Amino acid sequence: MTPQIISKFFARLSEANPSPQIGLNYTNPYTLLVAVMLSAQATDRSVNKAAAPLFSRVQNPQDMLDLGEKSLRAYVRSIGLFNSKARNIIATSRLLIERHNSIVPNKRESLEALPGVGRKTANVVLNIAFGQPTIAVDTHIFRIANRSGIAPGKNVRAVENALDKCTPPEFRKNAHHWLILHGRHVCTARKPRCHDCYLFDLCGWEGKREKRVRTKIRLKNKKQGSKEQA
Repeated sequence: MTPQIISKFFARLSEANPSPQIGLNYTNPYTLLVAVMLSAQATDRSVNKAAAPLFSRVQNPQDMLDLGEKSLRAYVRSIGLFNSKARNIIATSRLLIERHNSIVPNKRESLEALPGVGRKTANVVLNIAFGQPTIAVDTHIFRIANRSGIAPGKNVRAVENALDKCTPPEFRKNAHHWLILHGRHVCTARKPRCHDCYLFDLCGWEGKREKRVRTKIRLKNKKQGSKEQA
């Protein structure tokens, strides 16, 4: 995909959603970090549901230590892998107090040194809490990057590196938000909505035209069936 097409690609994403927002609820950099840690292999909705009562009680690392791991598990037990996540959150909270004066660091190396914080989590925190132009590659972004041809790569890090190189500077801050939302609502894994996609002409996916034709035929038949029943 050429730089000109990539620029148009992101320009359209920007026009469709000028101010994208993260789906997780949080109140400060610390609760953001906790929410992102909880979100691994879980939906934003499930995390928000569990975190609402938790964050009414916990707002900083010391609050979390005062709560304790056992009580934390009770708050987040509806979320997948809650045992290991609770253990990591307690350990991370302790290190934030001991090494960072209870402040979430704004450096990648310091974030990734915390228990349970990997590159993707660090990228999200750096982007949302500190405004850094990082791109956190999840399954949605990995799929879109390869399917559309905008930044193909064999693994998550390769896609991240490709996006870092190809994304125009003016779009870097919100790039991962746009791609995640597009992957959730339009360019889905099993049934991509090519017939509704405003990036259709820019997308490099070979199967897009067949997918659009099949969907139009299905929708037409469904509409015709509804008329006959009426």
